[in-house]
Amino acid sequence: MKAVILLSGGLDSSTILYKAKIEDDCECHAISFDYQQRHRRELHSAVLIAQKAGVVKHQVVNFDLRQWGGSALTDDTIDLPQERTLDEMAQNIPVTYVPARNTIFLSFALSYAEAIAAERVYIGVNALDYSGYPDCRPDYIQAMQEVFRLGTKQGREGQPIDIVPPLINLKKTEIIQLGNQLGVPWELTWSCYAGGDLACGVCDSCHLRLTAFAELGLVDPLTYAS
Repeated sequence: MKAVILLSGGLDSSTILYKAKIEDDCECHAISFDYQQRHRRELHSAVLIAQKAGVVKHQVVNFDLRQWGGSALTDDTIDLPQERTLDEMAQNIPVTYVPARNTIFLSFALSYAEAIAAERVYIGVNALDYSGYPDCRPDYIQAMQEVFRLGTKQGREGQPIDIVPPLINLKKTEIIQLGNQLGVPWELTWSCYAGGDLACGVCDSCHLRLTAFAELGLVDPLTYAS
């Protein structure tokens, strides 16, 4: 089974890579995106994770979403939310939402997958412990699956490329437990949105990660600034 893995270098995407390779026995081709995001440090982790997992090929696609901004991750003048509770995160779609990001990512992944005759595209979206993003929800994935079917030669010929979201119904603690079983090297991953040399420890992404490790009685191996 040949698969394209959307790999950001974060906790979730690293877990799906290891799941695809180890549990699902896939030939893994990873794709990452340099869209001039505030936290481009994650790409360093993506490279390390891809190497550690032994993917067949790791592609990094470059484009610039700063041109129209619209997100705290692509516009440095927008402050990152900090030290928010999980309830506060769930109330509204946050300023860290990048307009249509997963649609852009999945479009690139679909093109890559069809070009190399892959059968699956893995994406690490999560609908439970998430920051309210609209493109991390089951109905969105279902709609994109139909796009995959209708918008490709493979799909029209009866062999659509499947979107596989293994983590969509898992809590963050369950994702970490799965990653532990698969041997994901957490020390190589990166979740922070802040863009510093050290993870900030207070942005939404850091908070979700640290909370989950703490709930499991585990120590996150990353070094944090705060």
